[in-house]
Amino acid sequence: MKDKTSAGESAAGTNAGQCRPAETRVKLGCERLIESQMNLIEGRQIGIVTNHSGVLPGGRHVVDALRAVPDVRIKALFSPEHGIRGNAPAGKHVENEVDPQTGIQVYSLYGSHNKPEGSMLSGIDTLVYDIQDVGVRFYTYISTLALAMEAAAEKGIRFILLDRPLVNSGLIIDGPMLDDEVKSFVGMLRLPVLYGLTAGELAGLIRKEHLGKSGLAIDLKIVKLENYSRSMWYDETGLAWLPPSPNIPTPETAAIYPGTALIEGTNLSEGRGTRSPFRFIGAPFVDKRKLADALNSNELPGVEFNPVDFTPRELTIVSHPRFKDILCHGVEVAVKDRNVLKPVEVGLSIICEIRKLHSVELMFRADGAFNRLVGNKKVRDMIEAGAGYAEVASGWREELAKFANSRKEYFLY
Repeated sequence: MKDKTSAGESAAGTNAGQCRPAETRVKLGCERLIESQMNLIEGRQIGIVTNHSGVLPGGRHVVDALRAVPDVRIKALFSPEHGIRGNAPAGKHVENEVDPQTGIQVYSLYGSHNKPEGSMLSGIDTLVYDIQDVGVRFYTYISTLALAMEAAAEKGIRFILLDRPLVNSGLIIDGPMLDDEVKSFVGMLRLPVLYGLTAGELAGLIRKEHLGKSGLAIDLKIVKLENYSRSMWYDETGLAWLPPSPNIPTPETAAIYPGTALIEGTNLSEGRGTRSPFRFIGAPFVDKRKLADALNSNELPGVEFNPVDFTPRELTIVSHPRFKDILCHGVEVAVKDRNVLKPVEVGLSIICEIRKLHSVELMFRADGAFNRLVGNKKVRDMIEAGAGYAEVASGWREELAKFANSRKEYFLY
């Protein structure tokens, strides 16, 4: 077990190589639209819901590619959390703007409005959605997707979803289902934390289970992926890695993020402001060696915990990280076998073990953030009552098994 130290290294993402040739990799929905399905948007007035991740394999943005089509007019762009360029810190409201490169109006869906409405949709008859997601319920891009689809259904606007691969294997699902009493913008849909559906598959679920229950019909067109299977991890698709948001810099971060992001609902540091966000977990009061030993003794599949010291720093992509400029002690989460990893159980095991070691110091945020992230109130109550992670996890397995079966209705791959 190694002891590591970090002092606020840059959290900028890295590109994990170049794309493989088209015949040996997954072909994106945006590629297939341009190559063979332009009839869906020709002659139409479109709005595009996208951000920095909406690029073709060669690096050209979908907005630039569609602007070059003579018979397509882009009326407006719509940006999710982190903004149109993907560089705004998590939770920071993003303002409307005019894109300086194209002169197109950009409406923020993570500011004063979360849903396209009124003048934003003036003259638009088609909304196109192209964003790389991570397949996690509290990742707000899927709330943006649901609300954009709702707005399109209400206005009779066609909705075209350009599908992208999941970053994690679609065979792995984990965590409790969302309870209605804690619904919010970080949890709108009745899903487990890690749900294993591409954006295109999720759109099918939203159409039936979200819009359908409101009596709304939608003209939904999904441009599917080619050469994709749901067992694939992103680094098996042949596509170059592009961080979906600033603090998910690598595929390994994405693998553990569904669980360690729950740390944000406590007074612990989740590693923002270091070179390993969501993989460095701790606080000034944590006994790192006792914590690592306790976690490793649980023998959680696919993961190892190493003692670590780290100091969160303010970075361009991280404003006011918790314990800024203060030495923290904790663990580095090292993924050893991602195919057996249960990330939500990992995140909760960290919280449970820290509570056992530091019951006075560990606190949950007073604003209810933990309940909104995990998706119910029961998990926190159990932890505060002294339950271990295995007992907590046993409480959601029956519902998760039901979802594993019901989600098959929406499979495209």
